[in-house]
Amino acid sequence: MTGTFTTPGPIHSVTTSRRSTARWLMVGGVLAGPLFLAAGIAQGLTRDGFDFTRNAISQLALGGAGWVQTLSFVVTGALLVAGAAGLRRTLRRGPAEVWAPALVGVFGLSFWAAAALPADAGAGFPAGSPDTTVMSGHGAAHMAAGMIGYLALCAALVVLARPLAARGLRGWAVASRVVPVAVLAGFMGSAASVLAFTAAAGLGLLCLSAVVARLADAPGDH
Repeated sequence: MTGTFTTPGPIHSVTTSRRSTARWLMVGGVLAGPLFLAAGIAQGLTRDGFDFTRNAISQLALGGAGWVQTLSFVVTGALLVAGAAGLRRTLRRGPAEVWAPALVGVFGLSFWAAAALPADAGAGFPAGSPDTTVMSGHGAAHMAAGMIGYLALCAALVVLARPLAARGLRGWAVASRVVPVAVLAGFMGSAASVLAFTAAAGLGLLCLSAVVARLADAPGDH
């Protein structure tokens, strides 16, 4: 007696659907960083009184046109949370399966916190503001949320190094471990230069985008 065994169509369809959903969600993680930085740079170059060597991108949420940056925070947070959900569906083994989505999710939530708790005016922005910044409660909370978010980002990149290496992306695995060091170094130098802080934050965002893109292109467990 002979017979033919085949994989039921519905199971294959569900698996394909899940992979497709995961890839679409990970697009959010890919787009979040570039879109946030593009919006920040465009505003910084056009807003009166803003100076990248003196002001942080977060301050763009202040003033009459501040709603644009606030919206950028909200959208970026949503894209990162979507990217975290995509990672959860893509990573199947090891600590990264749990920790990477959770840490990227925390990073996304920090952008929502930044939208709800604006930075303080100072260093001449918005136009007419004094050079000295007086720390307020919401300003301190804004800084705390940002610090927690970027620490989560750095941890997420370190965690993602293993699945990158498992997929044969060893160069990206090395970058995923090295970039967090550069990000933290830039943050430590922020007291001397706001531009160092901005560059470090941008580097972290772009690295996450690139890493998520690589994982989306090379799915599966190895």
